[in-house]
Amino acid sequence: MGKQGQGTPLSPSLVPSSWPQKRRLLRWVKIVLGVGMMGGLGAQPGLALSTSVGSEGIDARRLHGEPYGLTGGKIAIGQVEIGRPGRFGLDKGTPSPVAVWRVLQLDRWATANDFVDGHAANVASVMISQDKTLTGVAPEALLYAGAVGELDGSRSAQPEECLTTQAVATQNSGDVRALNFSFGEPLRRDPRPNPVLDGNALLTQCIDWLSRHHGALYVIAGNQGRGGIPIPTDNFNGLNIAYSRRDADGRFTRLDQANLGSEPTVRSPRSPNPETNVGARRSITLVAPGHEIEMFDPDGRRRISSGTSFAAPHVVGTLALMQQLVDRQIRAGLSNWSVNGRHPMVMKAALMNAADKLEDNGDGLRLGMARTLVDSSNRPWTDADAYRDRKIPLHSDLGTGHLNAYRAYQQLLPGAFGPEGTIPVVGWNLAEVDRAGTSVHDYVFAEPLRGGGYLSATLAWERVVNLVDDNGNGLYDIGESFQDQGLNDLNLYLMPADSDDLSQSLWSSVSEVDSVEHIFYQIPETGRYKLRVIYQRQVHNQPTQPYGLAWWAVSAP
Repeated sequence: MGKQGQGTPLSPSLVPSSWPQKRRLLRWVKIVLGVGMMGGLGAQPGLALSTSVGSEGIDARRLHGEPYGLTGGKIAIGQVEIGRPGRFGLDKGTPSPVAVWRVLQLDRWATANDFVDGHAANVASVMISQDKTLTGVAPEALLYAGAVGELDGSRSAQPEECLTTQAVATQNSGDVRALNFSFGEPLRRDPRPNPVLDGNALLTQCIDWLSRHHGALYVIAGNQGRGGIPIPTDNFNGLNIAYSRRDADGRFTRLDQANLGSEPTVRSPRSPNPETNVGARRSITLVAPGHEIEMFDPDGRRRISSGTSFAAPHVVGTLALMQQLVDRQIRAGLSNWSVNGRHPMVMKAALMNAADKLEDNGDGLRLGMARTLVDSSNRPWTDADAYRDRKIPLHSDLGTGHLNAYRAYQQLLPGAFGPEGTIPVVGWNLAEVDRAGTSVHDYVFAEPLRGGGYLSATLAWERVVNLVDDNGNGLYDIGESFQDQGLNDLNLYLMPADSDDLSQSLWSSVSEVDSVEHIFYQIPETGRYKLRVIYQRQVHNQPTQPYGLAWWAVSAP
């Protein structure tokens, strides 16, 4: 590939021009994503990144120490932005606490000191900072960061953004497990006639294609709403993240009111169309800390900023920890662990299912959840339509709840259990169904479930997008396009173990438009139960439909 820092091409591409010409648009991106509340060395006490990474936030610091030892070691993750973080040894004045593994510029190795940007450095420090007092979520992960470079304000940069994303995704011999997007495209710049958020912007299709083509989970800062940068938040295969702020006790339990959310009530004069997903499909899947996060600038000084930009990397860092756990369990030769655990659908289902909704009272009935998360109206998840309506799997602003890295660890630790046998009260599986309308998988709990205890179950699958590969090289090249093949429809039911009658289901998640189903339900009485996955409707012509499933319940005493 050539020596790092010499601008050696990774594949034929456009070469970006001067960095200063795009500063104005980059400032707009930063304003929308929320950056730069205060900078310099005089950071306020108690605002450290270690707070959001600690028990007050996502509880990842617990996993860094013994007996867990999860730091993201040897796990490759990615970052794509307009600019890039500095790399120690390549860029002048870059400190060592944020040790970026490789840096790219479009699909080439980056040139020294070009496109280094504060926003990108802040985001990178959330993921991988190794500073003892400001430790990132996955301090030993290998971060590959790509800069798109110059943006011409008169046209969309989605082709260049897709190209850069592909270049990052193919690093580490194609084994990059998760990619962070703390930026996006304005809907008003999309070149389609009368563009809407229907999943078919080029960058959105690119992400959904790459997620299946390279097996990485994409984590997107959630920015639908009032004239923001909502592309690619209308993706199907990734995770869109809103951000939380701390309560009076210093815990991240409240949705920040600056979030734009899935169903904005205010339209912007900058966009003729509402910046929300077409139809009933919602955008937010998880909430993570993002208010007053202390991070590193490229010169090593500390900055305190807020926004979804800094919530998303908390999720990517957590994914690195979970991927390290999977690799460790595979190396240990455990019978119910395989490379299936690395799959983005498994990771997506696990993180969403392990999210906090209602703080546990200590009896385990609320699945050991660490906090009660409330929305901007101070209402918990259980006050929303997602709790009452079987066709709505996601809260409009909270998704399935607040990221909890330790509970994600607990969710994954038991390993995989398929429908061919009984399942424990906590576990996950990667499987596939065929024959729409007739294919059913039953996951029967081995033990009775406790009355009064909650059950949480999350089903995730992927939209199929194909590359229109004009030159047949198997890669996206600028000028090429994608074709949306559609989304099959799966449903999830909670049923008595001995019943095959869907009318006897206790609860279900039966959205017709989403790529996830989610059940959060309080078991009415102690008894034997099962989860049923149904292949409801086939849209594309793939022979089977793979899915990831995660569940968590309470066994009877």
